[in-house]
Amino acid sequence: MIDQTIGGLPLFLMIAAFILPLATFKIKSKVFYHAYATGVTAVALVLSIINLLIVRRDGTVIYFFGGWPPPLGIVYEVDAISAFFGVLVASIMFLAVLYSIWYMREFDGVEWYYVLMLGLTAGSIGCVYTGDAFNLFVMIEVLSVAAYALVAFFRSKPEALEAAIRYGLVGATATTMYFLALVFLYGSFGTVNMADLALKMRPWIVTSNPEVVHYFNQLSGSLFGNPVLGAAVAIALSLWAFTFKAALFPNHFWLPDANPEAPTPVSAVFAAVIDSIGIYAVLRFMYTIFGPDSLLATGTYMNIRAPVMTILFILGLASALVGALLLAIQKDVKKLLAYSAISHVGFIFMGLSVGTSAVSENIRILAIGAVIYHVLSNSIGEALLFFTSGVFIMSTGSRNLDVLAGLGRRYPVALVGTIIGVLHLFGIPPLAGFFSKYALFMAMLDAGNIIGAVALVAITGISLLGYVRFMYIIWLGRPREEVSLRIKSEPLTAVIPIVLLVAASVVLGVAVQPVLKELIMVADTSFSAAGVTRYISAAVDLLRLLQG
Repeated sequence: MIDQTIGGLPLFLMIAAFILPLATFKIKSKVFYHAYATGVTAVALVLSIINLLIVRRDGTVIYFFGGWPPPLGIVYEVDAISAFFGVLVASIMFLAVLYSIWYMREFDGVEWYYVLMLGLTAGSIGCVYTGDAFNLFVMIEVLSVAAYALVAFFRSKPEALEAAIRYGLVGATATTMYFLALVFLYGSFGTVNMADLALKMRPWIVTSNPEVVHYFNQLSGSLFGNPVLGAAVAIALSLWAFTFKAALFPNHFWLPDANPEAPTPVSAVFAAVIDSIGIYAVLRFMYTIFGPDSLLATGTYMNIRAPVMTILFILGLASALVGALLLAIQKDVKKLLAYSAISHVGFIFMGLSVGTSAVSENIRILAIGAVIYHVLSNSIGEALLFFTSGVFIMSTGSRNLDVLAGLGRRYPVALVGTIIGVLHLFGIPPLAGFFSKYALFMAMLDAGNIIGAVALVAITGISLLGYVRFMYIIWLGRPREEVSLRIKSEPLTAVIPIVLLVAASVVLGVAVQPVLKELIMVADTSFSAAGVTRYISAAVDLLRLLQG
């Protein structure tokens, strides 16, 4: 099915971002800037929800640009997983912009801040909606440029500029790696369309339906050279870039550097959105294009997928452990939360990696459902703690935990949010964080990955020290008499995002059965053999429609 709202949403956000600087020639009001950005992100959230409902009703939907059909032109192809991540991105960005209304009230350059936030939103949604591997590169660049600039937003601080330069240099290297991966993909497969790549990795789809290959091969041709070697190099380069975005060890180092220097709403976005984009890209490549039923996993050429998944498991385990250990020793509250995010990304990759061809499809789908649940859970928890910490940081002007001691008793909503956020991320029932970890634990057990299941429990125990220390200092710590507070009461636009995220943590935990059932259905619809076939067929149906 062709749907205009699929292509319209990222374009709408891009146009909105470019209009705002033009509006500043006539309008100099911060109130307008706040209202404009809040309204735009609210519309984006509504459109993303509409797209999700359309996908639930009609299945995979496509939008193609400029009249050029796939695989020759750029298309947005949105299935259940794309629609889910689109809503997640739009929700967090809306809450971050709403939170920014009070947070940015004292700072100059608010209009440029919102231009960058809208650009980051457009790039992020473009990443999850695109059905073209090259367009994914373009959208990663869009969100990356906005992210680099947001880290340097407080440009009068040398630390912010240094962090932005480091982040930008390494980020540019990562995206260059991905661009080189595209060269190998195109050179080996003659296409960068994701549906076409997935098709060429599954020749039995062609055998069962010769019309499918007819529609694609008339434009993109057949395989060239050694497709296994080309795919292996492309996967290695792509995963280097994607794990950088996800902040997975050893590519995690940018997050603890960039997070503290960025405005607090941006810090929340880094941990809750940008990390999720990296995870989504890995899912799309390793389950849709080079899935467990593809040529690279069946031994027709050489099974290179299994060792790749093993490497991802090892990196996930290392990331979870490193994050949990470093979490416990941080005095900078933003660095503490950054290492918390790194640890949870590690858990996600541990679960993601169990989906090899050695386990049944049913177990793989349950594991991916658990992964999606934990992505959602982690985004909620990290955003919540960054928002509550922002209240304390703005009140004192310090990120040092010792300076923030006892402040929770002065700001009750932020204190409740902090307690819920800590318990959520550590994993205490009935909060969603417990059930998402439990789902990952059971998925690894079902897949026979005993090491992963035991490590998840052990590393969670290690993280307890850091989480309890953080909560104790904020709640029961002895306030410093010399610290003067700049905020008398919690602003409404800070309270609303905190309350909504607390509610989400509780509701998604209490309603764990229907939530997990829904997310497993998302995984099945998107990444089962039948789901991938539907993803390919949607592009073929579009070609048939366009060619009469």
